[in-house]
Amino acid sequence: MSQSPGASSPGRPLQLSRRVSWFLFAFGVWSWFIWITFVKNLWGDGSGLAFDDHGDPTGYFWVHLLLAIVSFLLGTAIGVIGLRGLKALRGRPGE
Repeated sequence: MSQSPGASSPGRPLQLSRRVSWFLFAFGVWSWFIWITFVKNLWGDGSGLAFDDHGDPTGYFWVHLLLAIVSFLLGTAIGVIGLRGLKALRGRPGE
């Protein structure tokens, strides 16, 4: 019985394809780009959503800051998985 190139068997680590590895790495980079931009916009918000009349953060600010932090962490983890997949494929022709 033959296994697909990315299939894992006991004792053998999973190998990602080059395409999947690049996608995961690009997703991680994209996530950082998007959420850094969002946090900058959130911090500079003048509409009253993120900060009240006294300049104190609102619930909207804290919820969206938490979302950004979680997205940074997930984007980093996904990007690292993609980077490790690319490093594992280095030097392998045609994958």
